[in-house]
Amino acid sequence: MSDLPEIKREDNGSKGRFYIRLDTGEEAEMTYTYVGDTQVIIDHTGVPDAFRGRGAGVALVSRAVEEFRATGRKVIPLCPFAAAQFRRHPEWSDVL
Repeated sequence: MSDLPEIKREDNGSKGRFYIRLDTGEEAEMTYTYVGDTQVIIDHTGVPDAFRGRGAGVALVSRAVEEFRATGRKVIPLCPFAAAQFRRHPEWSDVL
């Protein structure tokens, strides 16, 4: 994962995303929606072929877990990819 560009965040108040943009303009992203003041839904993770095998999807979900943990939010992983990552990472269970 160390060869990935910096993960950035956009947040518009009710929705947001974490994303990685390559020099080519291609983006991998993980989108989320706030549910009240204490929960957030991870609703989509999209990783183009240019990112395949580089751990971009896991990096995005991991970054989201760190950020939401720091703000005390609980995560509802509706996105199938994010849900699978939560099953693979029991150390994230505190944010479920």
